[in-house]
Amino acid sequence: MGDRGNRPRPILKCLLISIASVSRINLLKHGRGREAVHGDWGEGFRCEAFGRNASSIWKLVPCEGIEVVFHMAAPDSSINNHQLHHAVNVEGTKNVIDACIECKVQRLIYTSSPSVVFDGVHGIFNGDESMPYPSKHNDSYSATKAEGEALVIKANGKNGLLTCCIRPSSLFGPGDRLMVPSLVSAARAGKSKFIIGDGNNMYDFTYVENVAHAHVCAERALSSEAAGKAAGQAYFITNAEPIKFWQFISLILGGLGYERPRIKIPASVMMPIAHLVELAYKLLGPYGMPVPQLTPSRVRLLSCSRTFNCSKAKDQIGYTPIVSLQITNTRLLNCLAVVIPTCGSIGNVFNLLTDLSGREEGITRTIESYSHLRAEHQPRREGPSKAFKYLGGGKVADALLWKDKRQTITLVVVLIAVYFIIASDYTIITFITKLFLLATVFLFIHGILPAKVLGYEIEKIPASNFHVPEEKCHSLALTVGATWNSAANTLRSLCEGKDWSLFFKVVISLLVLSFLGAMSIQKIFVAGSLLAFTTFYVYDRKEEEIDGLINRAFSLGGKLRSKAVAAN
Repeated sequence: MGDRGNRPRPILKCLLISIASVSRINLLKHGRGREAVHGDWGEGFRCEAFGRNASSIWKLVPCEGIEVVFHMAAPDSSINNHQLHHAVNVEGTKNVIDACIECKVQRLIYTSSPSVVFDGVHGIFNGDESMPYPSKHNDSYSATKAEGEALVIKANGKNGLLTCCIRPSSLFGPGDRLMVPSLVSAARAGKSKFIIGDGNNMYDFTYVENVAHAHVCAERALSSEAAGKAAGQAYFITNAEPIKFWQFISLILGGLGYERPRIKIPASVMMPIAHLVELAYKLLGPYGMPVPQLTPSRVRLLSCSRTFNCSKAKDQIGYTPIVSLQITNTRLLNCLAVVIPTCGSIGNVFNLLTDLSGREEGITRTIESYSHLRAEHQPRREGPSKAFKYLGGGKVADALLWKDKRQTITLVVVLIAVYFIIASDYTIITFITKLFLLATVFLFIHGILPAKVLGYEIEKIPASNFHVPEEKCHSLALTVGATWNSAANTLRSLCEGKDWSLFFKVVISLLVLSFLGAMSIQKIFVAGSLLAFTTFYVYDRKEEEIDGLINRAFSLGGKLRSKAVAAN
């Protein structure tokens, strides 16, 4: 049951390889009635179920002959919406349990999470199933998953129902719609270079086929003599290969051709920012602000260690990983040391080496399954950027956008010279006068220089460069007149006292001008130069992201304005 979260789809696909008959309930947020599902996975049913009681669920799904239910449904864990998580993870789980009891289903396997024992403060090192639930969880998802897990364990033995809970740690692999797409999105936005914390926190990741294999092991244990041990239990499931969290992220991003994380930012620095982002989402979420990825719970997850011991799963349900993270030289040598003595001949040893070196491990398979998200496949901008057009598309644009390094360096040197020779300790009037004086001296000296100096040709400035065509003068006059008329219309509108929006725009503009007017010429010169060299450059590189933020800001402003008008 479940096909809308991060886990179910790839797990279901793997389960179909091991289980002959599966009826699939796809828990839609919106939907009516029942819809048959046909495809590569076989046949099943898609229906809306969590809003219903037990009897309603099984009216939609044929329950006759069903012996086992795999309950995998859960919302996206990154959405910190307690109402949503409680509705699915608690109320929905109650409905599934009631339906299983009513229809005499024999086995129920619940996909839980290792986050049920994580408090978001203390790291977990080789944690086992003896760990209790914390008094306070890291987020709503973890808290409600713990409630759902407790309900499933408590339901064990009711009307012959045997239950078992699986806690897969940090699932990844082909079909994942959360981890890898989120990493790629962050990389394309230029955020993949950052490491939150010291980068040494250890993690247990679990390949999707291993998670599916764990579900099959649990089902087989509940249907065998081992049911006495497995029923009513919860099991941590991992790849049994702890790895540094940021090393794993680097392997995925590097394999897809993106920049690997390298700049470390302390979690203590990121946490206040995350709280501000979370507060902004609480205020602006109803008006269309997208769900932020930077939240306090996410910062804690990215900076804490979380490793788990799955010995209990190995002993009681027979689980061992069937796909490793990656084939390493150490693992290769260990395998050879065990099996080479049994090979018999050099030919068999060669075949073994070929087989082991050619194995596709979990990380490799994952990278290959997302070939469409590789860096070289991301959409490219066609034509010049908006920043290049705004700057006129000439030498100034090349210099400010760092497209011509020689021109950029020359311009920087000139600006530094202007600052120390002219701008220092002068008022605006004195600065403008000195600037004209410098230009006059330069033009005069340039004019008396010979055509060649020390073998270098001196390009003369033609007199035509100082002539302004009549049409440009006419256009300038029209622009001045239009500006004057626009200012007059603004004053007229202000005199009427009706346009509050215009009033606030004028007031804010005048306040900004008064602030700039109070600044010294040195500060204005330095700030203007820095903005010129950074603002346009950043916009040139991040045009799509910045345009998206601006559009969302305008959309949010429109919604706030509409709500204010409706309230009045």
